[in-house]
Amino acid sequence: MTESFHRSGEYQNPYEGQQQAPVNPEWPPPPAYAPAHAPHPKKRGRGPLALIAAVAIVAAAIGGGTAYGIQELTGSDTVASSSTSTNVVPSSQKGTVAGVAKAVSPSIVEISATSNAGSSTGSGVIITSGGEIVTNNHVVAGASRIKVTTSDGKSYTAKVVGTDSKKDLALIKLENASGLKAATLGDSAGIQVGDQVVAIGSPEGLSGTVTSGIVSALDRDVTVPTEEGQDQGQQQWGQGQGQGDQWPFEFGGRQFNGDTGSDTTTYKALQTDASLNPGNSGGALIDMNGNIIGINSAMYSPTSQASSSSDAGSVGLGFAIPINTVKADLAKLRAGSTD
Repeated sequence: MTESFHRSGEYQNPYEGQQQAPVNPEWPPPPAYAPAHAPHPKKRGRGPLALIAAVAIVAAAIGGGTAYGIQELTGSDTVASSSTSTNVVPSSQKGTVAGVAKAVSPSIVEISATSNAGSSTGSGVIITSGGEIVTNNHVVAGASRIKVTTSDGKSYTAKVVGTDSKKDLALIKLENASGLKAATLGDSAGIQVGDQVVAIGSPEGLSGTVTSGIVSALDRDVTVPTEEGQDQGQQQWGQGQGQGDQWPFEFGGRQFNGDTGSDTTTYKALQTDASLNPGNSGGALIDMNGNIIGINSAMYSPTSQASSSSDAGSVGLGFAIPINTVKADLAKLRAGSTD
């Protein structure tokens, strides 16, 4: 370590070249008198004060990642949001599908929408205790009546607050609801291919269905219609209970589950092999800590016609809108957007 004392402007060993008693090379003795050239004062910035500042910064970063970020809404409603990954699941069940299901299922609802085209069943995620729910635009587009059933069997009437067809997102609000369990919105930017995930929704009206899998791919360009009943789409997905959310979509130049029509929009999606079926749209894709990382939006069915359900079912190709996209869109939806 002696070479570290020979930089310009720093202490020179006055005993250099003289015979000295052996010392621990990792702990040189103090000089007999003050050095002729004291170290530059700025060097002390790397000492204890700098270390304390660095620790404070790290602590702030950790605190910001684990604490809920609260957004004020109309009235007393708040939405819980995590910038990284908050442990919603109890430590005794951390990392288990059962733990995720128990912690998050109360925040997932079944949505029944009725329109002139028929009726459909989808899912939604409660984001405030007062009954704000995020779902897909295609689940409620054109609906004249919306009924929502919570995990404990209670039914509510809901109204559309705002929609964004370009992102296939909608915000609805329950009437006369309070004390609901809001989900925690995570951070989809930290998701990696291979991460384990859980999907919760109401496929074919079977509310509270839980499936699991992994994230299969990131940033998939999924193309969907922007309007209800687009061209031939209405005949293919708009008829019959449970069929309304088997949304036609396009990927890689091919169309699935029907004709997407001429007016479409494309968004970046998370791909998962967690089983998704008609009715899962608008439901949650969840990490193993219980944070919502995506809103399930599209699934591939081996049948080209949604009305032919004999062969329909999950083949492990599902897509979800990243939750960061949802969070960035919330202000617009709350403002009553009808895009």
